[in-house]
Amino acid sequence: MKNGSPPPGKLIIFTAPSGAGKTTIVRHLLQVFPELAFSVSATTRAPRPHEEEGRDYYFLSAERFQQRIAEGAFVEWEEVYPGRYYGTLHEELERLWKRGKSIIFDIEVKGATRLKKAYPTNSLAIFVKPPSKETLFERLRNRATEDAESLHRRMERAEEELGYENNFDYILVNNRLPETLEEAERVVGHFLSHHHGGPHH
Repeated sequence: MKNGSPPPGKLIIFTAPSGAGKTTIVRHLLQVFPELAFSVSATTRAPRPHEEEGRDYYFLSAERFQQRIAEGAFVEWEEVYPGRYYGTLHEELERLWKRGKSIIFDIEVKGATRLKKAYPTNSLAIFVKPPSKETLFERLRNRATEDAESLHRRMERAEEELGYENNFDYILVNNRLPETLEEAERVVGHFLSHHHGGPHH
């Protein structure tokens, strides 16, 4: 641990197969709990028209991303598709902890597994699960902005990710959104008010 870095605060990790609806839940919780702040990931993909540097992502070139990996700047990172990297920077967590915030993540499954390993005691990792595999595939098909081959790749990946559910602290089945949001508020509220992170003094 570097000198002068704040002690780790709480982390709330939301993860799910693509299409299970985690982003909607995270946005909702950010409105409900003022003590939460969103962890902005770094990525090598190009910004979409409405996205802003530092608000949605830190946009890095592939070379810069690899350089930062070599420097040990990431808590976790992954090459999600060939040449497309995503990761969480140590300095992002420190920036938010300095502001006295608990940090909420909207992150894919393997990255979430690594984050939970990095901060086992002061994190709550929630796996958002679709009511069924069929529902998930249906959602992916409806959202498909891509050709059949990349849709197929997404479905294979989603199927693999469903196998990770037992790595996490809590499984939230996203069947009806209003109920899911209520349950998410309850679980997160409980963690924020009862759990003090780190070893007990």
